[in-house]
Amino acid sequence: MQYYFGVDGGGTKTAVCAASYNGLEVFGTVTGSAAWREYGIDTVIGNIKKEIESLVPNEDVQISGIAMGLPCFGESIDGDRELTEAAETAFPDTPLYLANDVEVGWAGALGLSSGINIVAGTGAIAFGKDEHGKMARCGGWSEFFGDEGSAYWMGRKVMELFSKQSDGRMPKDSLYDIIRSEFSLKDDFEFIDIIHNDYIPHRDTVASLQMLAKKAALEGSDSAKSLYSEAANELAMCVKAIYNKLNFTEQPFKVSYTGGLFKSGELILDAFRGLVADKGGSLCESKFEPVHGALLLAFEHFNKAGLPALQSKLETLQA
Repeated sequence: MQYYFGVDGGGTKTAVCAASYNGLEVFGTVTGSAAWREYGIDTVIGNIKKEIESLVPNEDVQISGIAMGLPCFGESIDGDRELTEAAETAFPDTPLYLANDVEVGWAGALGLSSGINIVAGTGAIAFGKDEHGKMARCGGWSEFFGDEGSAYWMGRKVMELFSKQSDGRMPKDSLYDIIRSEFSLKDDFEFIDIIHNDYIPHRDTVASLQMLAKKAALEGSDSAKSLYSEAANELAMCVKAIYNKLNFTEQPFKVSYTGGLFKSGELILDAFRGLVADKGGSLCESKFEPVHGALLLAFEHFNKAGLPALQSKLETLQA
C-alpha cells in the first residue's frame, strides 16, 4: 500500500500527516520542534523520521512521497543543502519536496488555489502563488529587525507604550493601568527587571504581551487600538508587496490569514480587511490546517491523480 506524507515543522511542535494513495485514509501525529538552528538538523530530521515510521509500522507499506515545510528553509544556502542531505539520508529512494513552512501554510489555507496567505503568530510572514505558478514571499526576516505586525512585534510595542505613558511622553490610558496591575508594580521601574529577566530571553513570552494590548483595546485604550491598526497596516504591506510581484488574473484575489494574532478578532481583522480590499483583495478564512497543506503538496508533486479525492476527504474532515 502506498502512502504519502505531509510535515508542518514549527518552532514549538511539528505535525505529521499521512494519506493513502487514493486519499481516502488520512491520519497523523505530532512531535517536537523543527527549529533546526536551535536543536540541530540531525535531531529534527531524526524526530520526523521516527514519527513517520510510527505511522506506517507495516513492512508492506511504501512511503511514496513526502513534502516537508521547515522553518528557515530557503534562507540559507548551507542550511538548505544540509537539510536536504539529511532528509535524503533519512528517506533514501523516497521522493521529497522541501519548502519553507510558510508554503505549506499557504497550501492548507487556500487548498492549493491562487492567492496570498498571511501568517501573524509569534512572527509574521506571507506567501503567495498566482494562477501561473509563480511564487513570492514577504516578511519573516528576523524578530530583531523585522516580523512587523506579529505578536512578538506587538509585545515589544506594548513595552514601549508603557514606558512612554509612564514617563509622560504619551498620555496614560487603560493600557498603563492594566500593565501595572498585571505585574503588581509598586514602582514603574520594576518593569525593567521583570522584562529583562522573564521576557526578553523568550520570544513566546514577549509575544504573550499582545494579550494585554487586546485587553486594553477592549476597555477603550486609544494607544492599544492604534497598535492593532498599525499591525494591520504592516501586514497589509506584505500583501501588497506579494501582489506586486505576482500576476493574479482572478479579481479580487484571495487573502487568507492564520496565526494567533488573528484570534484578536475584529480588533485586527476590521482594519486588515479594509486595507486588503483597498489593494483589490478579498479576505477569506483558511480551508485546511498547515499540515494538510503539506499533504496536498505531497500529492501535487508525487500523486496528482489522487489529489481530487484527498481534497474531498479533507473537506469532509473539516465539516
